[in-house]
Amino acid sequence: MKTIRWVGFVCALLGAIPPAFAQKGVEVKKADDKLEFYAGGQLVTRYLTAPSWAKPIFYPVLAPGGVPLTRDWPMVTGKPGESTDHPHQKSAWFCHGDIIPEGVELKQKIKGVEGVDFWSENKGHGQIVCTKVGEPKVGQDHASVQTHNEWRTADGAKILDEDRTIHCYDLGGPRLIVLDIDLVADVPVTFGDTKEGAMGIRINDQITAGKGGKGKIQNAKGKIGEKECWGRIADWCDYSGPVDGKEVGLTLMADPKNVEPSCWHVRGYGLMAANPFGRKHAAFPDAVGRTDLVRLAKGQHLRLRYGMLLHTGDAETGRVAEQYQRFVQLRGQE
Repeated sequence: MKTIRWVGFVCALLGAIPPAFAQKGVEVKKADDKLEFYAGGQLVTRYLTAPSWAKPIFYPVLAPGGVPLTRDWPMVTGKPGESTDHPHQKSAWFCHGDIIPEGVELKQKIKGVEGVDFWSENKGHGQIVCTKVGEPKVGQDHASVQTHNEWRTADGAKILDEDRTIHCYDLGGPRLIVLDIDLVADVPVTFGDTKEGAMGIRINDQITAGKGGKGKIQNAKGKIGEKECWGRIADWCDYSGPVDGKEVGLTLMADPKNVEPSCWHVRGYGLMAANPFGRKHAAFPDAVGRTDLVRLAKGQHLRLRYGMLLHTGDAETGRVAEQYQRFVQLRGQE
């Protein structure tokens, strides 16, 4: 009799739990040219890999509760009042604006770029093509998928291979997307000195820190706003503000074991990017006087790791500094 009563109590309790919590766990749905990541039954992001994109992108990128953190345009057009500048800034992405290959003739180039521009989408840009998507590995609070990309010139010549593993974590409230990147040079390459790189997002217009937006930029050193954060080295940078009345934020995180620390190419109009390659020409204040560039010999590897924390609140109430430490600690478990 006691057993029956206990089972009845548990069933009643489970019946009272909201569906989002009853379905706790991380899921991955694999379809043609995309991966969908879920946490607690809610969509976290889609990773879009169709060859029609200049590079793989994450869209949409959603805070807990399904709040959109990144701009819809140009993936969705006609949204009243939404900005339509910088069409290459598509939600969230990884690339670099000047990869200089040795011994490769570049018949098509973009003016002002020494090598291949994977950042912009002007005529002559390079393309990052996803050629393989592995089977998802799924645990209770963590899922991962291995993918393979080829970095190609506008003429179709491959200059880099990339193994990119996408991780999705449910942190018991906030969600964390991690990109574990392994670049291999097919020919000797140099990562050019430009501000246009590398792990970037375009924030929802509602929380830009410029005209019309109600957002805030804050970095790991407690600096606030574009003026104090642009071109500065920091472990992370956060963009937060109210979207449809809900306070949310997106933090980009750079692993401290990356080859170089990241300077932040962050603008009040909505761009935020971690750039470990910019030097004197990029005009980053924290790279003044530096002329050394990251170079890879043929067959040499470059490992990079970045995170996107999707949270409620701002950098303080969202406990971003604490979550950054979790991001670092998770490296050994991936």
